[in-house]
Amino acid sequence: MRLLVLGGTEFVGRAVVESALRRGWEVTVFHRGRHAAPPGVRSLYGDRTAADGLAALAAGGPWDAVVDTWSAAPRAVRDAARLLRGRTGRYVYVSSRSVYAYPPAGGRGEDAPLVEGAQAGAGQTDYARDKRGGELAAVAAFGADDALLVRAGLILGPYENVGRLPWWLTRIARGGPVLAPGPRDLPVQYVDVRDLAEWTLGAVERGLGGPYNLVSPPGHTTMGGLLAACAEATGAEARLRWTDPRAVLDAGIEPWVELPVWVPPDGDLYEALHRADVSRALATGLVCRPVRETVADTWAWLREIGGRAPQRPDRTFKGLDPEVEARVLAAASGVAGEVPEVAGGVADTTP
Repeated sequence: MRLLVLGGTEFVGRAVVESALRRGWEVTVFHRGRHAAPPGVRSLYGDRTAADGLAALAAGGPWDAVVDTWSAAPRAVRDAARLLRGRTGRYVYVSSRSVYAYPPAGGRGEDAPLVEGAQAGAGQTDYARDKRGGELAAVAAFGADDALLVRAGLILGPYENVGRLPWWLTRIARGGPVLAPGPRDLPVQYVDVRDLAEWTLGAVERGLGGPYNLVSPPGHTTMGGLLAACAEATGAEARLRWTDPRAVLDAGIEPWVELPVWVPPDGDLYEALHRADVSRALATGLVCRPVRETVADTWAWLREIGGRAPQRPDRTFKGLDPEVEARVLAAASGVAGEVPEVAGGVADTTP
């Protein structure tokens, strides 16, 4: 297989490239040269937002498939797809479950209502409409059968440049009492970036087209399982203080942003993020590795790069201010600084 990846040097794109190389595929990456491409690929350079920025692609190919992870103005997807039509067999667009209309209907599949107002040739608007516009652009150029729309949910794993799992790992590695938002058995959905890459390339081999929700099955892990895996991977003397969701919200803490991954169990946001129907992806080969493996490998990668994860400039900072955390913990315990000591470094204090 001959694969073109638009980007290919960070997070999702890099995972796709490495997966393709393990399969023995011939890989070309098109990027701006700001980050080193993985060894073993051919690099083409350009900036798709600039005039004539796709020129390097014009003389390239042919390719069996292209993978595009773009998440800004949809017209960039439109321009690339139009240029590659006829020289690339299949257009894979890594989209998002954010394309579904809000508020969502929990447990709905790919037939759920979609966000309105998106256009294939639009400039940048908001994340949901930009991603939907990218889908429309890919389908317009390649048709429904040859455009594969990977509607990813929460993505975690090595190379993460958004700041969710890296924040939890670095916070727990500091040790001490940790504000753990409850309930502990709250199911969460995510997909390891490497599992996303493996499924995507398998879908290319099968000739799949159309939309697929790409995230783990409901109940693959819980907040308790995720944070326990972080404590185990780091080996830190951290004490998880499970705190009632109402206490977290009453403190003014923003779910998903200040406490990454977590949202309170009762509400539209939880339905949108952690209750996806992924039966279509499971039926076509999606396999999700255990949460302990995702967490341990992410921690190993963080240590390899010095403990500080890269941060995309177009994403907000994730994480909770230590002073806010201490204040909420003190209020929950009733006595400032008083937290239970538990063997193994994890406090079992679920409210």
